[in-house]
Amino acid sequence: MSANTGEPLPRFDDPPVVETVIGFEFEEIQHWGIQHFGLFWEEVKDQFPNCQLHQSLGSLREQIDGPKVPQAPGFQLSAVGNISDLRCLYVAADNRTLIQIQNNRFLFNWRKCGPSDHYPHYNESIRPAVMREWERFRQFLQRHELGMPAITQCEVTYVNHLEIGKGWKSLADLPDVFSGWSGRTSGRFLPVPESVTLNVRYMLPDKKGRLRISASPAIRREDAIELIHLELTARGYPGASDDKSVFEWIDMGREWIVRGFTDFTSEKMHAVWSRTQ
Repeated sequence: MSANTGEPLPRFDDPPVVETVIGFEFEEIQHWGIQHFGLFWEEVKDQFPNCQLHQSLGSLREQIDGPKVPQAPGFQLSAVGNISDLRCLYVAADNRTLIQIQNNRFLFNWRKCGPSDHYPHYNESIRPAVMREWERFRQFLQRHELGMPAITQCEVTYVNHLEIGKGWKSLADLPDVFSGWSGRTSGRFLPVPESVTLNVRYMLPDKKGRLRISASPAIRREDAIELIHLELTARGYPGASDDKSVFEWIDMGREWIVRGFTDFTSEKMHAVWSRTQ
């Protein structure tokens, strides 16, 4: 299921990654109750001492065959009224890692919390952490006789912040940022665009899912820095719920994100991010 290029995966010493999300969507756990959020916290609070209750995430399941319809929103607008509306976040003391649980979703996040934070590379840190916490969650379900999750979709997301002044100064420089964007017009009437939003999607091999890439201007809330928010998400069905199938899909999704990120961005930006491979 990999890209099968025969080339080593691109690597950057200073990538613009500010968050990664890896997780699974599964059939609803029928007997999951509000008490299970607390019981699970008792098991993880030494590592994740902060607990937050939020609105549940809506399904974003990829429909590979059949009519093409708009993707469903990533949140639900109904008021929290039952267990299906709830999502619990278990957050590490340093705020850099967290687990998100709802009765049909498990997500593991790493996020950058300060300028000195460096992305912990996938094979060395993130993948083992996802495997460990996913196994702990499944063991919890088994002990409480809630059944094993029947996975319907895997997802991998990398969020990147391309800060102004680091390879670009205005949207007129977008051709120097994204290899597929020219910014050219057929005449001379239009000025430099005030805003540009890109949304592109690609089919994964053997219809195993899709890679979605989106880019848009943004202002970072915590420091008011102007940036381009570049998000790459791979979603799809692994074919089965066993660890081999699931993590082969996760590895493929991550590979497509890394190679897709490199293809989508320019060699000039690769130098800014200190590409080493």
